[in-house]
Amino acid sequence: MKETNKATSGISDAIANLFPGYFALVMATGIVSIAAQLLGMKPVAWGLLVVNIIAFAILSLLLLIRLIRFFPRVRADITDHVRGPGFFTVAAGICVLGSQLIIVAEQFQTAMFLWFIGLILWALTMYSFFTFVTIQENKPTLEKGLSGTWLIAAVATQSISVLGTLLSKHFSGYIEPLLFFTLCMFLVGCMLYLLLITLIFYRFTFKEFTVAELSPPYWINMGAVAITTLAGARLIIAAPEWSFFAEILPFLKGFTLFFWAWGTWWIPLLIILGFWRHVYKRFPLRYNPQYWGMVFPLGMYTVCTFQLSKAINFEPLMIIPRYFVFIALAAWLLAFAGLFHTLLFNRKKN
Repeated sequence: MKETNKATSGISDAIANLFPGYFALVMATGIVSIAAQLLGMKPVAWGLLVVNIIAFAILSLLLLIRLIRFFPRVRADITDHVRGPGFFTVAAGICVLGSQLIIVAEQFQTAMFLWFIGLILWALTMYSFFTFVTIQENKPTLEKGLSGTWLIAAVATQSISVLGTLLSKHFSGYIEPLLFFTLCMFLVGCMLYLLLITLIFYRFTFKEFTVAELSPPYWINMGAVAITTLAGARLIIAAPEWSFFAEILPFLKGFTLFFWAWGTWWIPLLIILGFWRHVYKRFPLRYNPQYWGMVFPLGMYTVCTFQLSKAINFEPLMIIPRYFVFIALAAWLLAFAGLFHTLLFNRKKN
């Protein structure tokens, strides 16, 4: 009886303290599945789709329970500069899953439903979080309050644009208004990225960094710009559906390529910093849910490069996704193995 109560208490504590950014698991699994599908690895794509649906269902249930039973903790999290941005992974995860359902399984109706849910959650999270952190009286310093997780606000915004553009053909009679909306979301996401990455780069270069602070979410520096590239590439591909795109197509192509180049620039630096953290400083490498925030950018860079190659009709770019997809898959497998080991170890411990 005591063991049962102990196990129940452990589950309750885990739900109460659930990491707000855990939907990055859905984001990472979804985008790696899409990468596999685009590059002809269909069994892998379908397997990851099944895993992602299960993960999404479990995380949604845990989040719902947390909202009902532990709402004060949820409210405290979303008003927090450090934990609050993690909630953007919910809207982003929903939209990435919607994109995955379209590209892998051609499930447009379900994806449309997810898009509407994602849009509502995006608006609630966006304006709740930025309102709370603005009106707070006691705010942390830049080095304590700002991290790469803030860029998930841009990721969530671009995920709305990407899925909306994919769905545009299925909104009979509303294609142009929807493309106008997704174009605006793309531009809002661009602005959010440029604003936040300026602060983060300043944080990188002029504020002290401890080994512990240089955490995996800083890979979102690249992931956010990669999904921005994908959103732009999707709009370029959708150009024949709306005559207005013909007028701004040079701008879209140049702006999208600009973001892809910037994302590519980040990769060597992030690898060097990871080497400094784990090899030179010997920071222990163990599973943390934040590592899904590292897997997602790797998968997203693969997909965005693939789609950019198609959008600007530049075949030499295809050499990158053909090999990068294996890096993304390896990262996903390592993160999933870490998750499985952690869950199994905790269960035995309890």
